[in-house]
Amino acid sequence: MMAELVVRSVLATGIGAFELKRNYQKHMFWGTMISSLAALSVIGMIKLYAVLQSENVKAMHKVRIKTIAELAPPPSMTARPPQLQVAQPRIAPPSIGVPTPVPDEEVAGEVKFATREEMAQRDPITSAVGLGGAGDDSIEFDIPAEEFMPAPGEFVAVEVLPVPVYDEKPVYPPMAERAGIEGVVWVEMLVDKEGKVRQAQVKKASGTNAGFEEAALEASYNFRYTPAIQNGRPVAVWIGYKFVFELK
Repeated sequence: MMAELVVRSVLATGIGAFELKRNYQKHMFWGTMISSLAALSVIGMIKLYAVLQSENVKAMHKVRIKTIAELAPPPSMTARPPQLQVAQPRIAPPSIGVPTPVPDEEVAGEVKFATREEMAQRDPITSAVGLGGAGDDSIEFDIPAEEFMPAPGEFVAVEVLPVPVYDEKPVYPPMAERAGIEGVVWVEMLVDKEGKVRQAQVKKASGTNAGFEEAALEASYNFRYTPAIQNGRPVAVWIGYKFVFELK
């Protein structure tokens, strides 16, 4: 009784060997068709590529040489390339130096050239420039020696360095004094031939921003030195000086 009920329930669902075979045949048909179309597409593309390649090869120009006599002569090694004709600009020839005929009455009898002394009187520069004489081929300029000052950081060889004869103590900045701040400032000074400070600049700041640099530069211009000596003559030179700001 139980087995009969199971068979009837299976038949009622409509699933059996016939339904499975029918679906299998349909899927097999479509799978075969798609595979065939893909294979045919690949084969067709290969054939098309081969046809195109053969046409390109046929289109190439082929030259057959049977004998050496058919070869063209090689280019000449000595032949020059053709020269291009460049049109020259139409410019009138200069008229300078072209003599102009004049009547005999207007011709000057004698032409006088200026001497070296007369040229020197007209132009003072010619007195300092040699005009071809022996040992007179240099240019001399009268420039005051005190105008030659070394640039900052430029080395100047000296035999005797400047010695301070008067050093002014800088004014302690009031704000730094009230705040109890101390510092050290290095200043470079340009000492001229008379021992005076021409220029002053900060070489190394204190890093406190308390006004030490300004006070040091102001005091630097009041310093006095003995000038530096080189070859027995005073020369201008840069020197360094250390300003120490301390509270006592």
